[in-house]
Amino acid sequence: MSAGHLSNDDFFLRLSELFDERRQKDHGSIHLTQKRMGYGEDTSVEASEPTVAQPFSDLNPSNPFPIIIRATNGKSKDHRGKKIKLSTIVDAGALDGFFAKYAEICKLGMSGLKKRDRSKQKEKLKAKKKKQGISVAATEVKKT
Repeated sequence: MSAGHLSNDDFFLRLSELFDERRQKDHGSIHLTQKRMGYGEDTSVEASEPTVAQPFSDLNPSNPFPIIIRATNGKSKDHRGKKIKLSTIVDAGALDGFFAKYAEICKLGMSGLKKRDRSKQKEKLKAKKKKQGISVAATEVKKT
């Protein structure tokens, strides 16, 4: 692990705390992202030189790439001081176990979600259609 990245167990602990904090406030966002890490300091995968036969050598690496998982509480630039950033690096061999635990924590964290109220949107859409229907009928009457 490099500086700034949590161990997998610490990441799970902090992520569950992040979900609990959101649940207590009864609102908020949590952004979860994951991506393959490229060549660099944090990976043990060495870059091979591109050849004519294989111009994109990173498509078939000698070792699988690790994955970086990130989580934030979704605070914008205005509330940057309150923003929480979590990240961990998962080796390719540990992905199955990691994602089993990750899915369990995410399911528990999302258990308190409320269904989105869309009744206002439906009312606006009905009013818009009704207004368009009247305006179309009015223009037809004026033409005759």
